[in-house]
Amino acid sequence: VLTKENAGRGVIIKTFVTTDLQKAIAEHYGLRCVETLTGFKYIGAKLGKYEQALPAESRARYRSLSEAETRSLRLEHSSLYVFGGEESYGYSGGDFVRDKDGNGATIMFCEVAAYAKSRGLTLDALLDEVFSTFGYFEEKNGSMTFEGAEGAAKIKRLLQSYVEAAPTEMLGSAVASVKNFETETYRDVEGDVIPKEKMLIFELEDRTRIAMRGSGTEPKIKYYLFAERRPTAGTLSEAELAKAKSEVGARLENLWSWIREDAAGRLGA
Repeated sequence: VLTKENAGRGVIIKTFVTTDLQKAIAEHYGLRCVETLTGFKYIGAKLGKYEQALPAESRARYRSLSEAETRSLRLEHSSLYVFGGEESYGYSGGDFVRDKDGNGATIMFCEVAAYAKSRGLTLDALLDEVFSTFGYFEEKNGSMTFEGAEGAAKIKRLLQSYVEAAPTEMLGSAVASVKNFETETYRDVEGDVIPKEKMLIFELEDRTRIAMRGSGTEPKIKYYLFAERRPTAGTLSEAELAKAKSEVGARLENLWSWIREDAAGRLGA
């Protein structure tokens, strides 16, 4: 379906707090990788936008067409949605379901498993092939809970401290950039404005990323940690991949410890 000639029409959509491995794969094959805030409503909105980009005559009968027919139209006139997902285990692999699609995700996983088996590989071994090609990516989530009215005040104070006294380095790596999605205006790769949200993303010089935001449903601050190790040339060897897994995993654990200690200091604990 996708070729070198039409790959620019293909799009992968992920949230800001989902693995950057998806972005690396998209870039490798010439696809766009669009990043959104957390929530499939944002992915669904993008799919609606792509439908609206079709000619009026095609839009009028779009919902009655087969997947093959709509795919052809999107490739010719708009954007072909290849895959989307968010870190909380929500996946979507087709325009015809504009929300988390557990059934579709199960079928896609079975296809991947069948492909791995056809090559005599386990799923872990197939994933290692992906890491070897694109680099090793690992994520870690953490949270700090503060109950009651006093806890709510602590959450507000801690989040504000990251704005007013942002760290300049973490674990010896300098902070290269800070994005404040509440006060600044950002656009995605398609030029659309990202809605405002109380979220900060710190990116370090070594490409480690740390996102933080208050939970909308629980008395806690959520932290999302991302680290990677890309091949310097060619692919990662088996030994290099094993080393990357060990070092990246240890770095994320140490970074989470650093964040907790830093938060305690900010709260005067």
